[in-house]
Amino acid sequence: MGSLSGIIQRPLAAAAAVAVASVSVKFTSPSSDACSASEQIETSICNSLPESKSSLVDHISTSKLANLSFVTRIRVPLPSVNFPVPNSSRNVVPNALCSSVVSSPLLVNLYQSAELAKASKPAAFTESTPTSAPDVLYRWHLPEPSAIDVSGTSDCSAAKSRTVVVLLGWLGSKQKHLKRYAEWYTSRGYHAITFTFPMIDIISYQAGGKAEQNIDMLVNHLADWLEEEHGKNLVFHTFSNTGWLTYGVILEKFQKEDPSLTGRIRGCIVDSAPVAAPDPQVWASGFSAAFLKKHSFATKGFASSSESDLGPLVGKREVSEPKPAVTEAALLLVLEKFFEVVLNLPGVNRRLSDVLGLLSSGQPTCPQLYIYSSADRVIPADYVESFIEKQKRRGHEVRACNFVSTPHVDHFRNDPKLYTSQLSQFLEDCVLACCKHS
Repeated sequence: MGSLSGIIQRPLAAAAAVAVASVSVKFTSPSSDACSASEQIETSICNSLPESKSSLVDHISTSKLANLSFVTRIRVPLPSVNFPVPNSSRNVVPNALCSSVVSSPLLVNLYQSAELAKASKPAAFTESTPTSAPDVLYRWHLPEPSAIDVSGTSDCSAAKSRTVVVLLGWLGSKQKHLKRYAEWYTSRGYHAITFTFPMIDIISYQAGGKAEQNIDMLVNHLADWLEEEHGKNLVFHTFSNTGWLTYGVILEKFQKEDPSLTGRIRGCIVDSAPVAAPDPQVWASGFSAAFLKKHSFATKGFASSSESDLGPLVGKREVSEPKPAVTEAALLLVLEKFFEVVLNLPGVNRRLSDVLGLLSSGQPTCPQLYIYSSADRVIPADYVESFIEKQKRRGHEVRACNFVSTPHVDHFRNDPKLYTSQLSQFLEDCVLACCKHS
């Protein structure tokens, strides 16, 4: 591990510098000369951007990046290391992000450097308030009392109270981000569980460490709840690649412990995913968006020229697509080079292929709903649509909704009416169908 850290030190140190620059530039006030120089670099690069919707890294001209001296010195040789393959015994829950490379302290420093830069933002003086409780990994949300039929005469109310919706968060998400989704489910009489990984736990992943233990704890909790009473069911609602891979690991665990548990899954809702194979560009975009958060180019949707075209179907319309800042494009370049190495290491590739293979060919027979967008700059719409077609050919009941102009994992906030109507119809058909016919 020490030798591997030395090999990847340059690209990650460069990425850390880019992450700090791309965030801190939002809050600093450089001199007029420095500002002028920065504008010249960014204008020059933006003018050279192609019109195609290919990799974000393609938006940067190599000759223009020569102005950033640290980028020209980046070299990412394929390391020669003995990569440990995690033990797949019953006592250890395999994790989709199973990579000792990712646990490098250098990648941790990259995340912490970006966080430090954001912490330097000037803020107005405010009255001191008590600090909130630390963010938990998963939380159980009970149905709202007003949504429960206390008389016991409603079969649908009983079906809802015996169903728990498991919300699996995206990379960098916190409990507060999933709260609005949980509240929507509980207001309609469902139980909900919100599960998130702290960003630091993912990038400092260790086999058998906290991340695995947390998934193991969730799986055991769900299994115990299902075994308490006949007729209890699950619905999974995943977000982005992280939530999707976590769902795959849970399925894997269910199948090893008790295959009948997968038969209790009544539906799967997939928001802003999936990608059927490990893709360096997707991973680079995901980590960049997680590091930079709202300052990332990936959080910006398309600016439509026609409000009336907003809907679930793709239409022909003019869109204004923003361009990435030069520093973020350089960060994407470094991360993409890094993941080209990491995702092709035998142990990493084999582990990811196992989980993604299960998600492609071993999903439960329950209905599936895919929510995505043509404006998603992390998970391309073409990848989602290709996966949907393959699932249909396998005989699965599949539904899909393209939000067209909304950014990655931001469809609910941008169009809550369309989003909730899709959820309502899906739950009506896959969870409540039996009680309505009885």
